[in-house]
Amino acid sequence: MTILKQDVRIPKNHEIKIKIPDDISENETVKVIIMKKDTSLSFKKKIKQIKNAINDKHFMNDLNETKDDFSSIDFEDWE
Repeated sequence: MTILKQDVRIPKNHEIKIKIPDDISENETVKVIIMKKDTSLSFKKKIKQIKNAINDKHFMNDLNETKDDFSSIDFEDWE
């Protein structure tokens, strides 16, 4: 899989031209994703959300699963 990332400013006409690398064949299917950074949250709101994450059961389950996944290798080759 090839992943290309480029930050661009949206022009007045709301059109972006994409230069496709030469190693991608004509008529090949690719996925184009537009991601916009959420700038609507203030710094204080972000901090509040981070602090509230400790009470989010799904977040804590994911965190514990990740911790368990890496527990067996945490001390590997640490001599």
